[in-house]
Amino acid sequence: MKLIVVPTPIGNLEDMTFRAIRILKEADLILAEDTRTSGVLMKYFDIKKPMQSYHKFNEHKVVNGVVDRILAGQQVVLISDAGTPSISDPGFLVVRACVEQGIDVECLPGATAFVPALVSSGLPSDRFVFEGFLPQKKGRQSKINLLANESRTMIFYESPHRLSKTLTQFALAFGNERKASVSREISKVFEETKRGSLIELVQYFDEKLPKGEIVIVVAGCEV
Repeated sequence: MKLIVVPTPIGNLEDMTFRAIRILKEADLILAEDTRTSGVLMKYFDIKKPMQSYHKFNEHKVVNGVVDRILAGQQVVLISDAGTPSISDPGFLVVRACVEQGIDVECLPGATAFVPALVSSGLPSDRFVFEGFLPQKKGRQSKINLLANESRTMIFYESPHRLSKTLTQFALAFGNERKASVSREISKVFEETKRGSLIELVQYFDEKLPKGEIVIVVAGCEV
């Protein structure tokens, strides 16, 4: 009686582990953020198991039913479109519900975008804080201002169309010369990491519209 959380590749399908493939093939049910997206992964590895949608718009409705299926003896595996579920993706609610019901939860090690972005940034990686996506509107500027004096390396996720705005807000709050890096399309064909001061990154991405998933890494405040 267990919920197994399985990370999936954030780009290159060859990043999938042998263990993850085996567990997916043994599952009675696979909870997938988007069954169409995950269907590509299943087809690639010849995994033919029932899938059920589990995303931020329905997780409150389906979580109790998932718990009931596990309690009834089914092996349920949770995946997201890419990376590790619950890290800026759905997963927390069903994990919490399982823990509350005494169900064992096992999470396999695997892909998540912020780790390679942090390592390749060249910024200190011994102490860091993961902020994920900033609020889009309410509370956004207040959150950024609160981080101005954060001494640890900071990691953010961002969408391509908001990248330039976010870097500009960081430059205003943290200072133009604060060191940072922007990684995109990690593990994919057009993977790129651009490093420099915040103002240099603002200028670069004002001229070059980025595509793909974005990870921003910002140096902490010097103390």
